Amino acid sequence: MASPEQTSVVIPAFNEASVVGDVVTGLRHAATWHEIIVVDDGSADGTAEAARAAGAKVLRHPYNKGNGASVKSGIREATGEYILIMDADGQHQPADACRLVDRLGEYDLVVGARAHVTQATLMRRAGNHLLNAFASYLTGRSIPDLTSGFRAARRQHLREFLHLLPNRFSTPTTTTLAFVKAGHNVAFEPVEARQRVGRSKIRLIRDGARFLLIALKIVTLFSPLRVFLPVSVCAFVVGFGYAIWTAATQSHVTNSSVLLIVLGVIIFLMGLVSEQIAALRLEGRD
Repeated sequence: MASPEQTSVVIPAFNEASVVGDVVTGLRHAATWHEIIVVDDGSADGTAEAARAAGAKVLRHPYNKGNGASVKSGIREATGEYILIMDADGQHQPADACRLVDRLGEYDLVVGARAHVTQATLMRRAGNHLLNAFASYLTGRSIPDLTSGFRAARRQHLREFLHLLPNRFSTPTTTTLAFVKAGHNVAFEPVEARQRVGRSKIRLIRDGARFLLIALKIVTLFSPLRVFLPVSVCAFVVGFGYAIWTAATQSHVTNSSVLLIVLGVIIFLMGLVSEQIAALRLEGRD
């Protein structure tokens, strides 16, 4: 079982001077951590000074690179056996951080799954629900909160997927899908998220589309047939159905139906080849 003494806390922060000090202080009062690392992502306010005054180790980017780049910097710098990642906006509670870490050891990744009623606006909750349902289908595993940035994991496994993490948002999406598809033990721990201080930097339409693309990218990387097979079946069924209809009504089969059937077969074969490549890649990684 993991303990806070073995855990490095990584907190990406951008213009969070008004709250980051309280976040660090709350963590230090809750437990004795191996280290608390605040990555100041080129803030224009006093984020770095506030974090340092509260007792955190501060890394500073000379300009804004993005949340994902900050998380990667923190993971590279961390020396604990385990890493806890949390936001600097005051949403996450120190007591919940300890609960996440307590489940490590048995699990390789523990995600703080937020209750739906605590997730900002109705539109944001609906968007997250669609993303969770899509990710659950792609992975074959129920995922109650795909985008939660509150998570704890073994450092060695986070470093294993470091090259996959984007520099902007979607780091939570990428790590969750990568851990699940790589066969690591993943748990979702219910947490209550408080109202964040300041405005969220995530935009629903822009970043929602980005989350979907990253979900497709990660699942295609590990289990391509989960993406190729439905597209193949859809093209084949539409082409075959259209061929039957034109044969019955026009006494011939159109070129369009033949092309759709051939397209379905080709996509399926591409999926099979991709599945074998993914299996060989994973074997080489091990």
